[in-house]
Amino acid sequence: MKNVILVMSGKGGVGKSTVATNLALALKAMGLKVGLLDADIYGPSIPTMLGISGQPLSDGKKIQPLERFGVKLMSIGFLLEDSKSAVVWRGPMLHGALLQFLKDVEWGDLDFLLLDLPPGTGDIALTLSQRVRSNGAVIVTTPQEVALQDVYKSVSMNQKVGIPIVGVVENESYFVCGNCNERTSCSVPAAGKRSPTSQARPCSGRSRSSPKSVSGVTRACRSSKRRPVRRRRKLSRW
Repeated sequence: MKNVILVMSGKGGVGKSTVATNLALALKAMGLKVGLLDADIYGPSIPTMLGISGQPLSDGKKIQPLERFGVKLMSIGFLLEDSKSAVVWRGPMLHGALLQFLKDVEWGDLDFLLLDLPPGTGDIALTLSQRVRSNGAVIVTTPQEVALQDVYKSVSMNQKVGIPIVGVVENESYFVCGNCNERTSCSVPAAGKRSPTSQARPCSGRSRSSPKSVSGVTRACRSSKRRPVRRRRKLSRW
């Protein structure tokens, strides 16, 4: 494989798997050979993101990855009998499974292998950053300060292990009203510019919130336009 990119963030729930999936599909649309490894053992999301299930086949030496939309995939979620069952493993078992996914899977001659890392800067992130010769990391954040504080830690870890940050994605940065098309920031304007940008590189891109998540705002906008604003009567003083 020619390029290995880590998709990571210090905070959970910021959309790492969403960004990793879209990045893989975008690279595939450019005619490149792409693989996507779900490195989040405790909470695998790639099977759900790409709507795929089933168990990979093996010839006793190599594991054949599953494929969806032309992207080669591997996830612990493919190996679980019940998708809702928890993975109760300690550190050594986690490391062994991840290294097996990297070495024993028949990835082939890939242009890009994307690793969807779990949140935080713990053992998994540290092991992969030290064992894998990655070309860079994509940092994912949301504009809220509570997310940015943890993203700083991911940036710091990459700087300590010598991994360059090739991009910063501010997920759910804004929403667009479905009625008036007004664009509204979800948090303090340019919050993403305060985080990895100040320590690494400028924000590479921002994504907007899903229309479903802001449907209440759209309905409120429509109702406010239908009903005229009534002026309140001034109360007379006693």
